[in-house]
Amino acid sequence: MLILDQAGWHKSKQLKMPEGITGLLLPSYSPELNPVENLWHYLRSHYLSNRTYEDYDDLFHAGTDAYRRLTPGVVKSICACPYMQRRED
Repeated sequence: MLILDQAGWHKSKQLKMPEGITGLLLPSYSPELNPVENLWHYLRSHYLSNRTYEDYDDLFHAGTDAYRRLTPGVVKSICACPYMQRRED
């Protein structure tokens, strides 16, 4: 199972899924079902937005640097969703 958002290229008839993989499209405008969206927002707001890039390589290296600054604790805190927490009863 591969979870996909509603991006146009995820819904394209030209998209060929590998054998044995089924795509599951999330409902539109439902970032709460895809917590990694919070991570992309964090990377953009802290490292990537309001900057200019000389070329693709410069952008690529900025993205790589931003990604490498993430720690497991930061990812866990950014992507944490109260509704996904395991209850200890």
